[in-house]
Amino acid sequence: MTPYASLLYFGLSLYAAVPVVLSGLIQRLKLARVWIVAVTALMVWLQYRDARHVWLGAMLSESVWVLGFAFAHYLLARVWLVIRRHTDHRGPFWLVISLALAPLAATRFAPLFALLLALCAPCASFVSSASLDAIGFLGISYLTFRSLDVLISVGDGLITKLPPGQYLAFLLFFPTLSSGPVDRYQRFAGDWSRDRSRAEVLDDLDIAVRLLFRGLLYKFILAALIKQHWLDPTSHASTWPGTLAYMYAYSFYLFFDFAGYSAFAVSLSHVFGIHTPENFLRPFAARNIRDFWNRWHISLSTWFRDHVYMRFVMAATQRRWFKQRQMASYVGFAVSMGLMGLWHGTALHYLLYGAYHAMLLIGHDVFSRWNKQHKLLTGRLGSAASIALTFNAVCFGLLIFSGRLIS
Repeated sequence: MTPYASLLYFGLSLYAAVPVVLSGLIQRLKLARVWIVAVTALMVWLQYRDARHVWLGAMLSESVWVLGFAFAHYLLARVWLVIRRHTDHRGPFWLVISLALAPLAATRFAPLFALLLALCAPCASFVSSASLDAIGFLGISYLTFRSLDVLISVGDGLITKLPPGQYLAFLLFFPTLSSGPVDRYQRFAGDWSRDRSRAEVLDDLDIAVRLLFRGLLYKFILAALIKQHWLDPTSHASTWPGTLAYMYAYSFYLFFDFAGYSAFAVSLSHVFGIHTPENFLRPFAARNIRDFWNRWHISLSTWFRDHVYMRFVMAATQRRWFKQRQMASYVGFAVSMGLMGLWHGTALHYLLYGAYHAMLLIGHDVFSRWNKQHKLLTGRLGSAASIALTFNAVCFGLLIFSGRLIS
């Protein structure tokens, strides 16, 4: 069952949400938390109830695999929490990060792993590309990044305890399970432990209704119209004008479809008292590429900024890896955007998409430093030109992302 794609899913979500709203209005808040855990387990089972081949020809319900994945990551986090209390050594940190990433890496690099294992006859007899790929499931990347957020925060000393119900509710929170946004554990824990008043329950419900209607407008009206009347007619065009039309159609379709889905997820989250951050903030009005990444897929871009880019720059600066001061930042852009592309998949167009945005970020930084003296784009006309240039650069990047140029 695909989330937010059918009336059945919305109906089930309504049944899941009503008891939480009622318990909030009568101030039975502990009951609401127990219900969230229970309904999360139920929705995980409904969404992943189909059986699939996993290992050695055995059939395993995907819901069992997802729950097992979550419990394994919880145990890993608990072990890391104990280790962290006794040592500051970085070796165990990189070990737990590698273990947490292993299932996601196996799904992303399944063909390569299968090729390597084929060189080993005993392994090749029972491990194949299909069996490695079967490790994955819809939303594995989002669950992995939530798990990594916990592990990194434990390593930083920001998390000192992990109640099992709260952790599993965070990792498997069904409104954002399959396609985000990527929430942070500390922010989620604050909402989870907060007792809402009746007024706050009604305020959350008001926000949820407004986001619901925005999602309906974006995903089921605007995205559907763009796909039917603009994207599909240009999808097979072989001329440059046709490709250009497809580029803009795909960019607008991707935004309204993804932003609509995110609005649904944030809306339902508010009903449960979890203020999942919004993922989009008028991205096509960005004045430069850095501003764009503060507006587009915000939860993911800020995750890479905080956990990859900033840490790399700090380490490079403290250890003096580069002679030039700005080189640490530029390499940080390349690393974070490269991983961003790899996060979407190992196909060439995803890797090129990450490299392209790294080049844009580096180019913008170089231009900004030059423009402080030359004042080339200033005033209202300069702002309009900046928005137009950024918009077209972003749309070309999304054309790369679509795979159209590679095919």
